[in-house]
Amino acid sequence: MPRVGRTPQSARHEVVFRTDLLLEEPISTYVSARPPLAALSSLTTRPMPDGVRGALVHHVSATPDGPFLTCWMAADHPNRVPPGRILLSWNPAPDSGMDVTARLGLPGAEVLLATWPQLAGDWSRTVHPTVVEVMGLHSALTLATAVLELLAD
Repeated sequence: MPRVGRTPQSARHEVVFRTDLLLEEPISTYVSARPPLAALSSLTTRPMPDGVRGALVHHVSATPDGPFLTCWMAADHPNRVPPGRILLSWNPAPDSGMDVTARLGLPGAEVLLATWPQLAGDWSRTVHPTVVEVMGLHSALTLATAVLELLAD
């Protein structure tokens, strides 16, 4: 019989939203099969590299110190942002810092979610609450829609 251990105190309150589990199509439809993931905080102090459209959020922790993992989405990628996913893009602001934009993928469109002008340094903590809330709401609405469709059948 396997031994059951106790969950460490630090792991008990960790919630990670994984919208890739709720996509209608596999994530590989939108990005390479195994994209390298990077912590957003490691990318925010530099301009985006040439040839990318932005950083696609793969998963984000509900706690500010938890993981906030992204991968680059190529500028020439033929598909829009996958439903329920958020694409963060940034460019140097005229005076200082970075102008950051978030776009949300919906089933039939891609919409502007938010803009943050002139963010300085590691701005991942500034955008974190918005990303967590929107991804959580999209997950909840996706689940509610699926349940309602099952009940209607």
